[in-house]
Amino acid sequence: MKKLLSLILISYSASAFSQMKEDLLPSLIPQKIDQKAGYINQDGKVIITPEYHIAMFFSEDCNLLNSPNKNARIFGSANYATVEKNNISYRINKKGKRVYQYKKSDLGICSQPYEMSKYKAFILNGMYGLVSKENVDVGGYKDFDIYPQYQMLYVLESDRENPMIIAVMNNKFGIVDKQNKIIVPFIYNDIKTNLSWKTAHLFEVSKDGKNYFYVDKNNKVY
Repeated sequence: MKKLLSLILISYSASAFSQMKEDLLPSLIPQKIDQKAGYINQDGKVIITPEYHIAMFFSEDCNLLNSPNKNARIFGSANYATVEKNNISYRINKKGKRVYQYKKSDLGICSQPYEMSKYKAFILNGMYGLVSKENVDVGGYKDFDIYPQYQMLYVLESDRENPMIIAVMNNKFGIVDKQNKIIVPFIYNDIKTNLSWKTAHLFEVSKDGKNYFYVDKNNKVY
């Protein structure tokens, strides 16, 4: 079952999913309560009771969309979310009903080509900056989009031309853009390098490294 879940997670990362419009947040947001995952709405009201070990955003699953089983393809749409309970993975609808249980034989092949990020982290004298060029003149500033000044940088998947970037400064995590404008303040102990920004325009953050929650680009908590 762990191998099947791994295939589902690979699908989650390989699929482009439904790209959300700028500033459009999902109507249902995964949240853990007492170590069980369910879903809340944007006002914080519990909509789907927490009972799962894993709960992903409502989003496309390209392996199911390309399933050899025609009856399974419908469950690959963004109307459904992947959850896991007792080592069994399901797709649920927005009312919380389990409508499909994953089968390895139903998983098709994702065909989306991988697109390499235009921007990448560059380390100089132990500090990280941002570059878009292959060859950088380290003797000046002109070849750097962000001159090396951070303990760590990680370019998140999403907008190739205007990415969101996880940065670490003074041992605290925050988010900056390619102009080095602070988007999310440096107040967190961790920000996950997952696909929450790409699929939901939310960042998964933690102040203690154990309990995680979501914030948007205005640092509003969900």
